[in-house]
Amino acid sequence: MTNSQEQNSSTSLTATATTTTTTKPTIPLNELQLTHWNKTLQTLTPQEVLRWAIFTIPNLFQTTAFGLTGLCILDMLDKLDLPSELLDSEGKFPIQLVFIDTLYHFPQTLELIDKIKTKYNRFALHIYQPEGCSNDTEFSAKYGDELWQKDDLKYDYLVKVEPLNRAYQELGIAAVLTGRRRSQGGDRASLPMVEFDSQMKVLKINPLASWGFNDVYKYIKEHKVPYNELLDLGYKSIGDWHSTEPIKEGEDERSGRWKGKAKTECGIHVASKYSEFLNNGVTTK
Repeated sequence: MTNSQEQNSSTSLTATATTTTTTKPTIPLNELQLTHWNKTLQTLTPQEVLRWAIFTIPNLFQTTAFGLTGLCILDMLDKLDLPSELLDSEGKFPIQLVFIDTLYHFPQTLELIDKIKTKYNRFALHIYQPEGCSNDTEFSAKYGDELWQKDDLKYDYLVKVEPLNRAYQELGIAAVLTGRRRSQGGDRASLPMVEFDSQMKVLKINPLASWGFNDVYKYIKEHKVPYNELLDLGYKSIGDWHSTEPIKEGEDERSGRWKGKAKTECGIHVASKYSEFLNNGVTTK
């Protein structure tokens, strides 16, 4: 067992326990509507986009791995001056958070979540893990050691795509705020402000699509937002410990992910690659 594994096993999260499925409202959409939204939202500030989303889109959540952009969005949401009728009886914010715990996150990522829970306690946080597993030892016992090396498509489905799809269904999620940006390159270079995931049947809103890394870093520093300590060690994009490395000067910010592989996305935002699993299922029990 590596040092990363030992540290990760000692820091755990409690997954969301949901026994019912919430009905998801249907958002009437067509290409004309999406084109209109994208044209209009491009002229707004991120805060204005967020306010628009809250007042326009039903069953809106934020999916986040607590990277810099997701943290910016969370802090911006927290600072919005919203009518009291939008808050629940306990003063909770109308946007809830969803975090996918793959069981292979860095311990620093899990420690950050504790800080986020304290600072942004108006936001309900739902944590989803691979079906039937609460730690990496249980996952390895079910699927074998280092599944990401043997079958990374199945691995991504089991630890990311399936748990997120379960969250969509159980929580009745119709739309999500994401932290993706065009400056991250790869499949994100032409990212629209609003898009529809036809595989997952979810609307995705990317409020900071036009921002660069320096923009989000400056915001985090100026607003004293807690962030992952690995950032100061050269990690600009942080995922699972086994597939994330610090980057060198001049490299793209996501170049530390999946080194040596022709891969730029983990699966959450390219669900069509996993249609066979989604349509036919895969044994997760």
